[in-house]
Order: sequence, then C-alpha cells, then structure tokens
Amino acid sequence: MDWSILGWIALIIAAVGFLVACIAVAIVLFSVKKNLDYVAETLDGMDGQIQGITRESTDLLHKSNRLVEDVQGKVEKLNSVVDAVQGVGYSVQNLNTSVDRVTNSITTNISENEEQIAQVVQWSNVAMEIADKWQQRQQRSGAVKGRY
Repeated sequence: MDWSILGWIALIIAAVGFLVACIAVAIVLFSVKKNLDYVAETLDGMDGQIQGITRESTDLLHKSNRLVEDVQGKVEKLNSVVDAVQGVGYSVQNLNTSVDRVTNSITTNISENEEQIAQVVQWSNVAMEIADKWQQRQQRSGAVKGRY
C-alpha cells in the first residue's frame, strides 16, 4: 500500500473524528443553552419576587418607624404620669410620717399624764352621779308639788 492512500485515510478518519467532536460539542452547548435559559427565567422570576419583598420590607420599615415614634410619644406622656404618681407617693409618705409623730406624741402624753387622767375620770364619774341625784331630787320635789 501506498503511503499516500494511508495518509488520505488518516485524514478522512481525522476529519470524521473532528466532525463527531464538533457535533458532540454542539449538543453539549445546546443543552447548556437550555439550562442557562431556564436559569435566566428563574432569576427573572426571583428578581420580581425580590423587588416585591424589598417593597414590603420598606413599607414594614416605615410602619415600624411610625410605631416607634408613637410609642416614644406615649412613653413621654406616661413619664409625666409616673412623675405625678411619684409625687403623690412622697406626699402620702410624708403624711404617714406626720401621723406617726402625732400618734407617738399622744401616746407619750397619755403615758406621762396617766394618773391625772384617771383622777379626771373619777371626778367626772362623781360629777355625773351628783347630777343624776340632783335630777332625781328635782323630779321628786316636782311630783310632790304637783299633788298639792
């Protein structure tokens, strides 16, 4: 055989191999193109969803900011109420302290003047007995005058 025929056969085999390789690469590229198209569609859908989420997040952030401002305003108003209640608490505490002092003073005075108080009570009882007897006598003498 001639080397030139062998060269032509090798060239034909190489050309057929190159053609098969090109067809295989084309098939792979078409498959990759389909997958990339699918990925692009998915990303477009995700882009729309992400924009929707971004809008909702922005709206939620604005609402949260308004809510925080509202709560801060109410807290400031509540601070004045707490201050007023604290003032009432101080007043009640001062009143309790004053009542304790007065009670202690009265208890001390009663303890110191216990004997004198007992004497006043005894004299009061005597005075009431005398007044009762006086009334009884007046009634008796009025009854006696009424008979005559």
